[in-house]
Amino acid sequence: MIDPIRLELIKNALVMVSDNMMVSVLRTSRSTLIKSNMDFSASILDAEGNMVAQGLALPGHLGATMPALRGCLDYYGDDIEPGDILASNDPYAGGSHLNDIFMFKPVYRDGERVCFLSLILHHTDLGGRVAGGQAADSDEIFQEGLRIPPSKIYVGGTANDTLLRVIEHNTRVPDKVLGDVRAQVAALISGAGEIEKLIDTYGAGELKTYMTALIDYTERLVRSSIRDLPDGEAEFTEYNDDDGVGGGAVTIHVKLTVKGDEIIADFTGTSPQMGGALHTNYWFTASLTYAALRTMLPADTPNNVGFYRPITVIAPEGSWVNPCFPAALGGRGQGGYRVRTVVTGALTKLFPDRMPACPGGNEFGLSVTGMTAEQKRFLHVEFHNVTGRGGGPDADGQDAGPYWLGNMANTSVEIIEAENPLMIEEYGFLPDTGGPGKYRGALGLVRQYRLLAEDAIVQLRADRHVYPCWGIFGGKPGGLSHSYFVRDGKREEAPSKFVRPMKKGETFRAEMAGSGGYGDPLERDANAVAEDVREDKISIAHAENEYGVVVDHHALTLDEPATTTLRRERLQ
Repeated sequence: MIDPIRLELIKNALVMVSDNMMVSVLRTSRSTLIKSNMDFSASILDAEGNMVAQGLALPGHLGATMPALRGCLDYYGDDIEPGDILASNDPYAGGSHLNDIFMFKPVYRDGERVCFLSLILHHTDLGGRVAGGQAADSDEIFQEGLRIPPSKIYVGGTANDTLLRVIEHNTRVPDKVLGDVRAQVAALISGAGEIEKLIDTYGAGELKTYMTALIDYTERLVRSSIRDLPDGEAEFTEYNDDDGVGGGAVTIHVKLTVKGDEIIADFTGTSPQMGGALHTNYWFTASLTYAALRTMLPADTPNNVGFYRPITVIAPEGSWVNPCFPAALGGRGQGGYRVRTVVTGALTKLFPDRMPACPGGNEFGLSVTGMTAEQKRFLHVEFHNVTGRGGGPDADGQDAGPYWLGNMANTSVEIIEAENPLMIEEYGFLPDTGGPGKYRGALGLVRQYRLLAEDAIVQLRADRHVYPCWGIFGGKPGGLSHSYFVRDGKREEAPSKFVRPMKKGETFRAEMAGSGGYGDPLERDANAVAEDVREDKISIAHAENEYGVVVDHHALTLDEPATTTLRRERLQ
């Protein structure tokens, strides 16, 4: 018999161990990408490799955790001992992309394996043709950096110096990368100590029994929640601006079917595998699909493999969302977030009263590298995946707010400037970019960088320069993204994806897309429009053109008679 109180205690204890590993990484890591951007995740898996619990982590990482461990287990079989720590970053052995190194530490008691602890960190640089590993124009994985097959980074409690030296000699910033690797290992060792305490309390057999019970409970809960949803089928199509190498727009299509206690997400109809490095391998596609569907379930649903079991993800082999070897995958974060928006788009059709419009942002990924005046390499890598939620169904999108598929923090201006020869000249909102609607989409954001070093190479991986963040139910799209340099006082337009040089004193400006709107803009509360004008979120002209609202130019107050007349004319 399973005691429900004990089940809840063990569930919370496992989540706490995962979260504590993340805190350990935050306190001991070296790179800005980890300690400030928080691009890492933690989880616990049972002895067979089934995920049992997750920390406060990135959904895009966690769907690949079990396949990455499976890749290690398939290679090593029974050749895993106490004190070992497994490592892999190979997307073709279950991993994600080369920057993401998965590590797994088994925990044993009396010769019996009880569970695995997992940590995945996005490491700043693992070699390759472009610093940071995010270049959209790589054509095959061999161009992207060091590929670590399933390996042991610790053997019987002793560091594998050979593998560590290989990593050290295949990164442009070994101090940061090895510092983060050691932080990852230390957190796993600390987490294992916490699991040992749980084994002391409950016993190995009982802890394993309750792990299985927790997974089964989650599956029952998820199936019950899906049964409560109305059966239905919806299709949605999204577009990526391009494939990164001039191959034209990419079509991402999904058919979402809810029937009984199961959900099927079928990506048939998506563009075939193309050039570039923006493809999403199968497990990243599945990860973001799971995360999108998670929003339709009760907030207290545990996060483990039981959640995945009622969901089937179909991604045809050789398609853009499931490419074949040796496709490049370094920029898969940008392409994967388009998977996010196509699944949420289908959900808006199935559940229009529960889903907002498209979130803003352009999947912004930037790296700037060069030499300081002291001839020391600097490498700034930054991700800024969202600019706020889309409007609706009952509120405006939160400007600069988080979104449930992100969980990453924005890197602060002060840290960027303290660690790199860069000056952030502007970081703020872009007026008139939130999608007009009864509920307005969140505003786009802008960051402008000035180079203080003699020269540098800038790499951008972004999107939404061509296809905006969509609005729904009469709501309009958010503003498009724009990128450009200012060189010798002249503006030089830039595409959404590039690798270009930059000289001292030049600036690079990135304007990120605004979120979509929800509902007819003419139904928006006129006082809310006037308040947006007073807060400089929209201009007087935008208020009139998009919302039919007239605001006095001097007092910035609502002109109710003129607004009533204008809206009546628009409705005719």
